[in-house]
Amino acid sequence: MSDKTSDFRLTPEELAKFEEQGFIGPIKVYEPEEMERRWREIRRAIPDRSRAIYPEDSLGAVTNLSNYDRHLDIDLLSEHIMQRAIVERVASILGPNLLCWRTEFFPKYQGDEGTDWHQAATFAHSSGRPQIQWPAQNDAPAFGGTITAWTAFTHSTKENGCLQLMPGTHRVMNYDESLGMSYNPDTINKREKESVRRGFFGYDYRELQKDPNWRPDESKAFSLVMQPGECVIFWSTLMHGSLPHTGSKKDYRMGFATRYVPTQVKIYPDLDDVSEYGGTIPLENYAAVLVAGKDEYGINKLTDRSRRGHRFVPWDFRQPVGN
Repeated sequence: MSDKTSDFRLTPEELAKFEEQGFIGPIKVYEPEEMERRWREIRRAIPDRSRAIYPEDSLGAVTNLSNYDRHLDIDLLSEHIMQRAIVERVASILGPNLLCWRTEFFPKYQGDEGTDWHQAATFAHSSGRPQIQWPAQNDAPAFGGTITAWTAFTHSTKENGCLQLMPGTHRVMNYDESLGMSYNPDTINKREKESVRRGFFGYDYRELQKDPNWRPDESKAFSLVMQPGECVIFWSTLMHGSLPHTGSKKDYRMGFATRYVPTQVKIYPDLDDVSEYGGTIPLENYAAVLVAGKDEYGINKLTDRSRRGHRFVPWDFRQPVGN
């Protein structure tokens, strides 16, 4: 896929800022009116799971697992993971050969709690089983993580539960994901931490703390207010969470996260299924998408089209674009 009309590569100054802070944004991916139109169409498509890769009877009692990987059966989401305004910026960070390995909806409705402060390097936090694995470096385990592009499909405000970030916290993990957490849906919306209602979709992220007495330094945090169509790109190892929804019923928040890794990262190593949030999804229909460059490793199952036939044509950022 080629297009010489625009160039979204990060400048050296932007890369240095990203390296220091662990995120960049918000950046505009769509005009607000276009995002609102796209979201109306996506909303109409969501209830139809006839082509979704995870069967409905595997999803458990809550909806978290049903939010996974709808880019593989909803055309506008298939387009979204390939958006050059996102992918080229991510390629500036991770290199020219990129996979999209997961997408997720992140809704927040009236009365919903905020999300716990957390970091993710292997995404083993719910089950204790790594979902991504970077190659070892100099005989030492790689630090890991994924680049997440979190796009606001609706307004994201302090009142409806916007993201919160702690700049510069992406280099040191405060949590041991291998421990796993105990799931209890009865605790949802019922815990308060540091005077804020926070939880983790039926888990308590504090169970993973390396030091049980450690507390996140919330003086480092800021709230990320975003317009529809804006996106923030950040390391999953950056300390992040969200505020509770204290607004009106009609003022819900919807975010959509696309997660990217370079092609040398193993996805779902030695896993046949994913068990979390009270459900288990089989991976037999799962495949990652090459969004940029080439796959020179062949260690992951890939697909070049969605379940509805949408073609995924990877970008090529290895050559200079334009003049």
